[in-house]
Amino acid sequence: MRLPLSFLSIAISAALLTPSALAKVVGTLDNIETNTVIIVDGVVEPAWSAAPVLKVNINKTPYQPNNGYEGIKQTTYTIQSMRKQGDIYFLIQWADPTESVNRFPWMQQADGSWQQLMNKDDTGHDNTYYEDKMAILWNINLKSFKKKGCAAACHMAKDGIQQGLADKAPGRKYTKLGTTIDMWHWKGVRSNPVGQADDQYIHDNINPKTNKNWGRSGDAKTGGGYSNNVKDGQPAFVQTDLTNDSVVVLDAKKMPLDASWKQTNRIPGIVTAPFTGSRGDLTAKGVWNDGMWTLEIRRAMVTTGDKSSIQDVQFTDLSKAYDFGVSVFDNSQINHVYHDGVLQLRFK
Repeated sequence: MRLPLSFLSIAISAALLTPSALAKVVGTLDNIETNTVIIVDGVVEPAWSAAPVLKVNINKTPYQPNNGYEGIKQTTYTIQSMRKQGDIYFLIQWADPTESVNRFPWMQQADGSWQQLMNKDDTGHDNTYYEDKMAILWNINLKSFKKKGCAAACHMAKDGIQQGLADKAPGRKYTKLGTTIDMWHWKGVRSNPVGQADDQYIHDNINPKTNKNWGRSGDAKTGGGYSNNVKDGQPAFVQTDLTNDSVVVLDAKKMPLDASWKQTNRIPGIVTAPFTGSRGDLTAKGVWNDGMWTLEIRRAMVTTGDKSSIQDVQFTDLSKAYDFGVSVFDNSQINHVYHDGVLQLRFK
């Protein structure tokens, strides 16, 4: 029996619009259930050996900084996932030859003054005195994410213009009207010392006057967080047990810097405290050892905080696939290594 041409056209169009046809899946991560207690400390417990491993090579960067960037331009990471009593866990490991925890530190000069170290490129971003980072982007309702992955949220300036505005940044993150992406942003200096990853999200704002980071914002918070350690052109705070190797000044221990300070000639550029509220949903700890970062993350599978329905991916349906992507930042403010296409999390 020959089908009418109109029927065939409709059938073909419908097939082309199915999610499976739109998706460009480059890897699948299987999550399994466990009864073992998992301590989020950046140390791999034996229980992780039961979790399937997804291995991904990432070798793309959004731009080439003009100030001598020597960070990694490609690496391989592995990711595993388990769930236990309403919580979901991730173990991520990636090769990075250097542990970078110098985020704009202060160094004392010969005359006793303090200079904050930085080396920004022509876009106004640093990749010399910065921190290692890792980001997982979870799609909430942006259709193009299924095909492009993280690239669906990243928009490159063309001839110095972004959305009709002069903009030096090579790329900006924002989504289409009414859509959002959940962003889990682990930061080696600002969040790791307090055992968290920064819970953020990407939305549809393209007005830098409304939000200087365009479509990237932190989730709702009730307290805590990080700030630059600066006042009147010098460090604002120190703490009694500070050493030259200290990564941050802890907000709970901070005290004002005064002229009598002789304990160190280096002072961290960040004061930090754990986020409270929805922005503190992500418990995380990363440990660098012998050229490898090992990072563990825990979050409730379903969050209930303010605006959680638009800011957080909700793992409510264990029969569906959840689209995501992972990128790695080596000592860089915005330059990162990423992959094309989308990864999917499935529950077993």
